[in-house]
Amino acid sequence: MKIKSSQMREQAAAAEEMLKALANRHRLMILCQLIEGERPVRDFAEFLGLRDSTVSQHLALLRKDGLVETRREGQTIWYSLASEPVRRLVETLYEIYCGPSAMRAPKAKRTRRMN
Repeated sequence: MKIKSSQMREQAAAAEEMLKALANRHRLMILCQLIEGERPVRDFAEFLGLRDSTVSQHLALLRKDGLVETRREGQTIWYSLASEPVRRLVETLYEIYCGPSAMRAPKAKRTRRMN
């Protein structure tokens, strides 16, 4: 079965938006923390060494892009990964770049962008 060009274009656009959200070290670290389960803003702020307001801005972007979801418990908002595809993607990135074996992973070479 062959995929149609229009369908691939739509899927590529969706992937592009997701990858834009992931193209920030703080957002990537937030997502990697969520592999272990849901967390409140203060946990990310402490882990990243950032102010709560800065972390909240990153989380708002991740939520807008459908990568995280929230639930409220009293005054605390808990964040979690939004879907199984997001979890699989983040777990793969974690294994390659963030996890214990990442130190042994080769670093990606920067190449000139082709337009």
